Amino acid sequence: MKSSLPARRTAAAAAALGLGVLALTGCGSDGGKGADAAPAAQSASSPSKAAAAPVTVTDGVDVSADAALNAALPEAVRKAGVIRAATDVPYPPYEMFKTEGSQEIVGLDVDIAHAIGAKLGVKVEFSPAKFDGLLPAVQAGKFDIVLAGMTDKKEREQAVDFVDYVNSNSGLLVAHGNPAHLAVAADLCGKAVAVQSGTNQLKLLQDRSKDCTAGSQKPIDIKTFPKDSDAQLALRSGQVVADVLNSVTAAWAAKTADGGKTFDVVAGPEVLGAQGKSPMGIAVSKDLPQLSDAMVQALQALMDDGSYKKILDKYGVPFIAIPKAEKNQAVD
Repeated sequence: MKSSLPARRTAAAAAALGLGVLALTGCGSDGGKGADAAPAAQSASSPSKAAAAPVTVTDGVDVSADAALNAALPEAVRKAGVIRAATDVPYPPYEMFKTEGSQEIVGLDVDIAHAIGAKLGVKVEFSPAKFDGLLPAVQAGKFDIVLAGMTDKKEREQAVDFVDYVNSNSGLLVAHGNPAHLAVAADLCGKAVAVQSGTNQLKLLQDRSKDCTAGSQKPIDIKTFPKDSDAQLALRSGQVVADVLNSVTAAWAAKTADGGKTFDVVAGPEVLGAQGKSPMGIAVSKDLPQLSDAMVQALQALMDDGSYKKILDKYGVPFIAIPKAEKNQAVD
C-alpha cells in the first residue's frame, strides 16, 4: 500500500475540503523547525472553540469534536488548531485531485483525516510531496503526519509511528483483456513491469524477480516511476505489461479509467506470491507521541459510531476495514 503504496507533490496544495480538512500551499515553509512548531500563518484555536458544532466530513458523516481528546493533543498542535499533513497525489481512491487541473485533494485518506481532525477539534492541512520524500519530511519537522496509502512496515516504524487504519495488499493492473495472459507470479519473469518508486510494491516485485532467477528464468524488467499515474501511462502505451500497485487502487483504476474499457485487475495470492494483508497507517512524527495516541482514540471513536464504515462504504471498500484502531501493527 503503498503496499501498497502507491509519488506526488512538490507544488501547491489543495483547497479546503468541507469544514474540516484544508489543503493549503506551503505547509513545509517553516524552514525545518521542530515537529511541535506551529505554522506561523495559522491562528490559534482553543479547546472550547474546537468543541463547537459538528463538522460534515462527507455526505451522511457528521463528526462532533471531543473536548478531552482536544485537550490531550500536543500544546503546539492544539494552539495552532492544525495538523500538518503530507500526501502523495494522485493515488486514487486514497488521494486524488477533484478534477483535472484542480488543486483540491479528495479521496479516502482525505475523508479519514477530515473525520479524525473533526473528532480532535482541529483542522488537517494537506500538502503534496513525492512519496519517497514523505517520511524524511516528517522527520525533519516539516509535517506532523503522512496520509498517503502507506503500508505500516517494521523498517518504517524506526522512523515514525503508525496509526493503522485499513488493511490491504497488492495486485496487477493490466491492459483490458489481459493480453499478456498474466495469472501467476512466474508469468512476470522476463517481462517489463511498472511500479512506483519507494513503495512496498517495489520490494515485492524485486522479491518476485529473485524467484525468477532462482528458477533459471529471466529477471523481471522492473520499470520504476515517481508516480503511479506515470506507471499507468506506461501501461497504456504498451511499455510494460502490468503495473504493480495497491489492489484497491488497481480496482479503482480499472473501474473508472475510460469507463472501465482500458484496464483490468489480476489479483490473488498466486499472482504476486504470498503477501497476506498488510496494515496501512497514518505516519506520525515520533516527536509527537501525544498526537498519535490521540489519533488512535479518535479513530476508534469513529469506528464505534459508524462514521469509519460509512467512509469506507463511500469508496466501495468495506473489505479493507480493521476491527480496532492501534499503533505500529506491521507484520514485516
